[in-house]
Amino acid sequence: MFPTFPRWGRTCGSIFYVDAIDRKILAVLQEDGRLTITELAARVGLSVSPCHRRLRELERGGTIRGYRAIVDASALGLTFQALVFVTMRQEDRDTLLGFEEAVARVPEVVQAQRLFGDPDYLLRIVTADLTAYQELEDDVLSALPGVQRLNSTLVMKHVVNDRPLPT
Repeated sequence: MFPTFPRWGRTCGSIFYVDAIDRKILAVLQEDGRLTITELAARVGLSVSPCHRRLRELERGGTIRGYRAIVDASALGLTFQALVFVTMRQEDRDTLLGFEEAVARVPEVVQAQRLFGDPDYLLRIVTADLTAYQELEDDVLSALPGVQRLNSTLVMKHVVNDRPLPT
């Protein structure tokens, strides 16, 4: 039986659902996305064919958006992180879209979120060190379209990082 709330996954009319087996598949893949379909099927208690069919449905439906490696930033020399709160001068559609398109092109911005209230955006930035961050803020971030104010908070320590989504 389908749960009573809509989720992405198997279709029922025009609404998509994720059932308990799909959730198990998602939980296992979030822990190890490199499993073979045979290993995945064994872990979730399905035979290979139905597991493969469910996996493809989750991929086609957009529940699984892709697969990637989680890379240790410090192994790449990116040991400095900052959270940057951005307040915009004005919040008209063109200004916001211009800012969002520009910030998407800055490789040091690894996460950007639009917020309700003030500030307007939260950016997570990675750089090699404080000097590199200072140059990025002065030369790039402050020049982004519509920016009125930047307020930076430095990351001291990651307590929870890259946690799988609850299923």
